[in-house]
Amino acid sequence: MYIGNTPAENYASFLTETFTVSATANYTLSHAVTNENEIRLVINGVVQQPGSGKAYTASGTTLTLTSATVSGDVMYAVYLGRALQTVNPPNASVGTAQLADSSVTSAKLGTKNTPAFLARLTSDQSVSNGTSTKVLLDSTVYDTANAFSSNKFTVPSGQDGTYLLYFSVDINAAAVSVVQYVQANIRKNGSNITNPSGLDFRNNYGAYANQITCSIAIPLVATDYIELYMDQAQTSGTPTVKGSSTSRTYLGGYKLII
Repeated sequence: MYIGNTPAENYASFLTETFTVSATANYTLSHAVTNENEIRLVINGVVQQPGSGKAYTASGTTLTLTSATVSGDVMYAVYLGRALQTVNPPNASVGTAQLADSSVTSAKLGTKNTPAFLARLTSDQSVSNGTSTKVLLDSTVYDTANAFSSNKFTVPSGQDGTYLLYFSVDINAAAVSVVQYVQANIRKNGSNITNPSGLDFRNNYGAYANQITCSIAIPLVATDYIELYMDQAQTSGTPTVKGSSTSRTYLGGYKLII
């Protein structure tokens, strides 16, 4: 009767190495050892005694005999310290304490938060006053599936799932104290999936520069496409969506691991 995890090893055979013998006292082992006590050396059917001043010594892969062999001798070694076999550890028998730091790399994990993308507006975009307008995101910071094109992200085939989407829009007015409201939102397949995020100044016109941000997690399937829209109304002049290489205005997202 045995209580506990099933033993990882039921039987293990010892590794044996046969040498091509010549008239020499020096041989190279195929596997490194700490010392001669980790191997049993047999010459012509006779077990040799290990140790300094005896039949042989060994260290690393160097095997040294006290007396040289001669042509026709038969010599082999049994690695007492290397009982080799392929073993699967019992279920739930390996914990975090058995793992070395950084032993599991992202490449080994297999599953990642991809597809992932981040697109930005690199130069200012003038927009019509009081009109919902698509933001022309002309540059990608990264796009793991090459799925962002023509100012929109399209879910690739086989990548259905829940995506976290986020944006930031930097909207500037034509002058100080003319802004009535500013808002921005994400659209899926042409329809809003976020309530317009923004600021309303209609009882107190103000704010020359306005930064709007928002994020949302939403299920998406292949061919769904995502776009970024904004709207600003002001009493006079033309609003501007600010763009730069430092991503003042951007849209990004990635598939969640759930």
